[in-house]
Amino acid sequence: VQLQASGGGLVQPGGSLRLSCTASGSIFSIDAMSWYRQAPGKQREFIAGILSGGSTNYRASLKGRFTISRDNAKSTVYLQMNSLNPEDTAVYYCNADSRSGWTEALKYEYWGQGTQVTVSS
Repeated sequence: VQLQASGGGLVQPGGSLRLSCTASGSIFSIDAMSWYRQAPGKQREFIAGILSGGSTNYRASLKGRFTISRDNAKSTVYLQMNSLNPEDTAVYYCNADSRSGWTEALKYEYWGQGTQVTVSS
């Protein structure tokens, strides 16, 4: 499975961005699709995930500003980010894995290449 993320860039504080990630290859093997981010000097952190049936899971501190959605027909997951602030500056990564339920054990996962989001005036 290959994951191609796009939509990152430079945005002013208070602005919005929409990230996209399209999966290709053996997409029948994946269900959950998620977004993570990694800021300089920090560990990668989970942002949000969505199953093919639409169930979502969010990092509590980001819910309300960030919204994950999915178009199964296009094998694409989106991350709408609003009210961005400089602390949101990071490389944002797309992830896809084998889970079809949030309590399932992870069998395998795939990562995209990351897209840079910079929030600055």
